[in-house]
Amino acid sequence: MLIKSLLSSSFPSVVRCFSSIEPNVLRSGDILRQTRVYSSEDVLEYSKVSQDSNPLHFEPEIARAAGFDDPLVHGMLVAALFPRIISSHFPGAIYVSQSLHFRLPVYIGDKILGEVQALNIREMKKKYLVKFSTKCLKNGELVVLDGEAMAILPTLAVFEEQSTIDRS
Repeated sequence: MLIKSLLSSSFPSVVRCFSSIEPNVLRSGDILRQTRVYSSEDVLEYSKVSQDSNPLHFEPEIARAAGFDDPLVHGMLVAALFPRIISSHFPGAIYVSQSLHFRLPVYIGDKILGEVQALNIREMKKKYLVKFSTKCLKNGELVVLDGEAMAILPTLAVFEEQSTIDRS
């Protein structure tokens, strides 16, 4: 029940695009997406947990003096979309690595689309090592963050309860 509760809390928009005929099994090329809008409360709570109290995240004057329009959402908070997307579709997934390139700032209230695309799938000892391309887009078009992730999945069967399938 804890997993079901976590999967349904405050992340209503998850979309899958399938390249394969079998819609319940992950294949190379499949894309999993989720949209999120970050609030000032999200930034405050992340700051407490991470102990990152950089004033760029809270003080408009300091953020503007550094060349930004407003205080920033923590980049690592935005990047947390990637393991969230993967684990919501593959409960029990183990994150192995993540590379990140921060391209543009994210501000409170920005609509961010997180996307992971399966690039390579390798079976190993009844589990699957999957390489994903990862990116976050602001307003569906501007890349704010990208990289690659590796995860060990217990199965390639996709947990569907929280997903909307997009086959267009």
